[in-house]
Amino acid sequence: MDDTTEDIPQKKIPFNNLYLISGLVHGFNKSWMYVFTILLLVFGYLLFQSAVVSPLVNILMENGYSMTDITKNANLLFDADALKLDRNIVLLLELGMFVFGFIGFYVGVRFFHHKLFTSILTGYETFRYKRFLFAFFVWGLLLVCLVLTEYFLFPAEISIQGKEALGGGIEFNYTGFFISLLIMVVFMPIQTGLEEVVFRGYLIQGLSQVFKNGYVPLILTSVLFGLAHMSNPEVKAYGWPIMLTYFCGFALFMGAITLIDEGLELAFGIHFANNIVSSVLVSTPNSVIKTYSVFETTAQDPYSEMGTWLILAVVTFGIFWFKYEWKNFSLIIK
Repeated sequence: MDDTTEDIPQKKIPFNNLYLISGLVHGFNKSWMYVFTILLLVFGYLLFQSAVVSPLVNILMENGYSMTDITKNANLLFDADALKLDRNIVLLLELGMFVFGFIGFYVGVRFFHHKLFTSILTGYETFRYKRFLFAFFVWGLLLVCLVLTEYFLFPAEISIQGKEALGGGIEFNYTGFFISLLIMVVFMPIQTGLEEVVFRGYLIQGLSQVFKNGYVPLILTSVLFGLAHMSNPEVKAYGWPIMLTYFCGFALFMGAITLIDEGLELAFGIHFANNIVSSVLVSTPNSVIKTYSVFETTAQDPYSEMGTWLILAVVTFGIFWFKYEWKNFSLIIK
């Protein structure tokens, strides 16, 4: 990655994409800065994790789990049922790692690269909040419609949390739900924002300076995004081929939107809506994040969910295409 400043002559800019140009012309871009910034992110993430792992291991062992059990299934460390802890406590611990990771990443961007954080969020002068909110609304609304449709068509597979087996009465945990919602509203933007900024922003911008295009960084970061999620409990439950395909496909979709729209706003809005709406609405047996959600499902078919996701992606892309009048699809390449 070349050492660059804001005074790069126009003739040396290999892109016609404002977002990639933003990464090139702001701050400094030496290779060691990228390596060191990622290491700071990982250090912050692991620092928080190391502080909570020992107490969580002790709790699991008190609940009858052996070190062999924990070693074979590290996801037990953040399984509220296995820990016999309140879901919201575990939720805070899970999201806390991203807070510390973000701090490490921010230090690298500001004090080593000397970049304005806005420069890795968008190709424009300011973050386009209206785009972020529109994407959040579109994807969130589609998810709500999907869950409600499933609830009415397949009542045996999804039910309201707290519904008693006898008598049909409902004891919904309102306190737990609102605390989950509050935690998600405060911390979920950091979790989703960090993933978007790193994979769809920082790394795409950095790698574009090596490959002089957008499509190779898009493919590479999508694969990295998929591999970064291979420790999720869904992978163990359903197998890595389908889950790696899903995560890489989701990343390709988000990355393509980022390049076409020359900013992270739409991808960030979708990712935030996907995580917060799905988590607050439905808890699944193998979900990485469990909350006091409205609904709970006992059955999941990753293949049908993959098909449903593709439909949602096509519909969402069509809405964005129509609303923002996208025409220059070469922005993905250059």
